[in-house]
Amino acid sequence: MNDKAPVVFLIDDDPSVLKSLTRLLSAAGFETRPYSSPKSFLDNYDSGLPGCIVLDLAMPEINGLDLQKHLASSGYAKPVVFITGQGDIPSSVRAMKAGAVDFLTKPFNRDGLLSAVRAAIGKDQAARRSWNELDRIEKCRATLTSREREVFELVTNGRLNKQIAGDLGIAEKTVKIHRGRMMRKMEARTLADLVQLADRLKIAAEDQKA
Repeated sequence: MNDKAPVVFLIDDDPSVLKSLTRLLSAAGFETRPYSSPKSFLDNYDSGLPGCIVLDLAMPEINGLDLQKHLASSGYAKPVVFITGQGDIPSSVRAMKAGAVDFLTKPFNRDGLLSAVRAAIGKDQAARRSWNELDRIEKCRATLTSREREVFELVTNGRLNKQIAGDLGIAEKTVKIHRGRMMRKMEARTLADLVQLADRLKIAAEDQKA
């Protein structure tokens, strides 16, 4: 897991607001990186850093909703907190449906902003833990032989050793050997553990198709 401190990326074309946000969040102990435009942000951001984005809705180059959509499509799905001086219900609904953590109207409440930023960072940390766990599972699966993969699929689909032997045309004793090796490589102690790993892989595959 990335052990770097979370960063709050600030994007607002109003210099006074950007300065105020930087001071407020820095005083609260957050590391900040301010940008005066979406282009400046896109030219300089480090997608590997943990954290969240505090993003102005109305900007001349790219509005906040379009930037949020662009980042999501490029795989840079950091949690977003929107701030705006001209918020409306349709915009806030679009932002929240696209995954925004909060939508704050200027002048925003200090505690409300800090609470939203903490929630966004918490969401990012949870997502990173999930990604790291999925990466671990996929690396374990990559160590399986082709036969062990077949046994993995059949076992997690509820097939018994005797049935698997019939499906693959091999002896039940051989199935047990492959199954034992597969369980060790997948770091699964029980069938329930193995099924949970298979479910995680299936959900990830479905998410990639969506």
